[in-house]
Amino acid sequence: MRIAVVEDDDGVGEALIEALGARGHVAERMRRGSDLLVAHRGFDAVILDLGLPDADGLQVLRQLREVSSVPVLILTARSDERSIVRGLRGGADDYLVKPPRIAELTARLDTVTRRAAQAQAPSPARAADVVVTGDVRVDRRARVVEVDGVDIGLTQKEFALVEVLVERPGSAVSRQQLMDRIWGDAFVAVSRSLDVHMTGLRSKLNRPGLITTIRGFGYRWGS
Repeated sequence: MRIAVVEDDDGVGEALIEALGARGHVAERMRRGSDLLVAHRGFDAVILDLGLPDADGLQVLRQLREVSSVPVLILTARSDERSIVRGLRGGADDYLVKPPRIAELTARLDTVTRRAAQAQAPSPARAADVVVTGDVRVDRRARVVEVDGVDIGLTQKEFALVEVLVERPGSAVSRQQLMDRIWGDAFVAVSRSLDVHMTGLRSKLNRPGLITTIRGFGYRWGS
């Protein structure tokens, strides 16, 4: 991967460049947020410090997100919950506190870039804009689910669950896949959120057996 390392501390920056290079990546050092905003194109991922000399990293992230969806991993000394939440909600794909363990850093980079590639790739079921199972009709383009001809009014998260499940009707989808696709793995209490939204979805569908629970793994749409 080609990685932008936005870090003003020479010691940290040089160590990251060396470690990433040793693992086969092409890493380019930047010391200021403005350098990233000017030269972000062509990078596969960004490692972003928050304590930069020309601007706060969170502001740099917000500006970057206006023009680019490149995966961003925040690497900073700020370990307080408020900073972590602001970073993730501001558009970061992951958040690590210094000093990082290089193996974990590279693994997280692999994860966020893989997720970004999957999001941009055409879905295997993209051609099937409408999926019909019994009297349940899912219109992915219109984002509508009808049961016996009636729109059941799903929330955004409930529809997102349906959308992932109907990509491959009859195939099992793991809880982790659902959480990664809909929430991202950096959020707290995601597992509980999945349970709550799945319960609401099943109640609105009112079609027992349409979504099957696979104990210890996940869910399946249809038989």
